[in-house]
Amino acid sequence: MLAVQFTIETAIRVAYLIAAVCFILALKGLTSPKSARRGNIIGAIGMLIAVGMTFTHGIHNLIYIIAAIVIGVVIGIPAARLVKMTAMPQMVAIFNGVGGGAAALVSYSEFIHSPDPHSFAIYQIVEVLLGVIVGCVSIAGSAIAFGKLQELMTGRPITYPFQQVINGVVATAIVILAFVVVFSPSVSILLIIAILALIFGVAFVLPIGGADVPVLISLLNSFTGLAVAASGFAIDNTLLVVAGTLVGASGTLLTQMMSKAMGRSLPNILFSAFGSVVTAASETGGEVRPVRSSTPDDLAVLLAYARKVVIVPGYGLAVAQAQHTIRELSDELKKRGVEVFYAIHPVAGRMPGHMNVLLAEANVPYDELKEMDEANPEFSTTDVALVVGANDVVNPAAHDSPGSPIYGMPILHVDDANAVIFLKRSMRPGFAGIENELLYNSKTTLLFGDAKDSLTKLVAAVKSL
Repeated sequence: MLAVQFTIETAIRVAYLIAAVCFILALKGLTSPKSARRGNIIGAIGMLIAVGMTFTHGIHNLIYIIAAIVIGVVIGIPAARLVKMTAMPQMVAIFNGVGGGAAALVSYSEFIHSPDPHSFAIYQIVEVLLGVIVGCVSIAGSAIAFGKLQELMTGRPITYPFQQVINGVVATAIVILAFVVVFSPSVSILLIIAILALIFGVAFVLPIGGADVPVLISLLNSFTGLAVAASGFAIDNTLLVVAGTLVGASGTLLTQMMSKAMGRSLPNILFSAFGSVVTAASETGGEVRPVRSSTPDDLAVLLAYARKVVIVPGYGLAVAQAQHTIRELSDELKKRGVEVFYAIHPVAGRMPGHMNVLLAEANVPYDELKEMDEANPEFSTTDVALVVGANDVVNPAAHDSPGSPIYGMPILHVDDANAVIFLKRSMRPGFAGIENELLYNSKTTLLFGDAKDSLTKLVAAVKSL
């Protein structure tokens, strides 16, 4: 009997090891568009193994667990399959928040269902506290991020008097109560801590908006990973520790990389309320400045007879659902012998890798996607730069205007191209709320209208030449 028990336990540990390896390989696969689909499948297989092995343990309330799984499947599959590309960032945000909330519940449940909380060692209580606090901050912050991205509330930073003081008081209260729980375990105090952590998560995200949202999503993702790892320690589950650590570490590294791509420190992003002041009008004193615009037929000639065209996609491309049309335009230009590639800024869109995902959906070849550092040297030899839906990531104010809020932010050097075609709906500024001097550059020609409609007309005009 002991030998059988040992064999079953060994099989479970081996299965968990295989699942952990799958998570590592999945993360590796997700580092490149070419291997992302394979990495996603490997990660799903690892998760299936992990969930399956959970049922080999002695579990209670099986009916409730199965019911919860069914509800999750009924909600999750349609949400993932029917979500529009423009809504992908908010879906990532809310799914990430659900993970943080689940980790908080696991840690909280482990504590309250203990026959005697005083029997917990100090390190075990600390593990529970970390899972509850970080998980609650993650789910509350992700919910606010979802609301901003879904436009259920303003996307601009929300500030109020004594905001930092209030946040500091809430954070201090959490720390003090956490020390109380460590030395005098109490379920009621732990519940108060959870509520305060939820409040802090909301207050933490409210002043963040505009171009900082992609960094926020990445940071909250790392929070969820840390919460999952803490909950793994709390219930002595090695697989949760491994998975949480992978997510936390990768999210932290991605956050640092994106902060660097914006030319700003993480504290500056989190506490400066970037985008709260719209400076476009003040910079020009209300003066109406002329811009040059043209028709699709004229611009099609410029594109068709160019040697090199660089396409710069932005959030407006996703809003218009024009990724397939831009691919069609690219194919038509390549038929005419034009060299075409896409310049991708790290924070273009509303989440990390948003443009990569958008263009992958349209089956744009991976080797045509060039990151900022690789693309920038190419602009000086580019005949036409076609900007579709991007704004702040091509704004020359980032290196020309020391007083600008985005000064120092690395951008795509579109202004180095011989000619620029800028597709815009209107002259409204981007998320950063500042005017884009590139629009008034003598080499820039604007094509106003919906991006998909404008691109469709460009495709037709190119075909007719």
